[in-house]
Amino acid sequence: MQNSYNIITIGWVRKKEANIHIDIEPKFTDALLGIQDFSHLMVFYWFHENDTLKGRNTLKVHPRANPDNPLCGVFATHSPKRPNLIAMTVCQLIKVDQNRLFIDDIDALNGSPVIDLKGYIPNGPDGRAVKVPEWV
Repeated sequence: MQNSYNIITIGWVRKKEANIHIDIEPKFTDALLGIQDFSHLMVFYWFHENDTLKGRNTLKVHPRANPDNPLCGVFATHSPKRPNLIAMTVCQLIKVDQNRLFIDDIDALNGSPVIDLKGYIPNGPDGRAVKVPEWV
């Protein structure tokens, strides 16, 4: 069984004041075909400034780094401390200009490596009940 995988960077988060966009590597421009038809994107990125052995070995945290929140396993949180530093967020897509995606905002840091994108397709009212913890 394989226990490690190669992930390549497909682009970079760029944040400078109100100018927020994702620059996709030119070799992946063709992969953007049709993305302009989505209002929102799922952006997968790497917590690049949090890659430490201690962080990767952290298994329990207080959500949102708030000690008033109950101690939870990292898989039950959005903590950047986790075995694999993969993050996902949903962003509103404002416009596409060649290999640059202008977005409304993102909780990633400037320079964060983007590892994947997907057009956001909401589940919609499909009858599933959604439950979240009180601290959310």
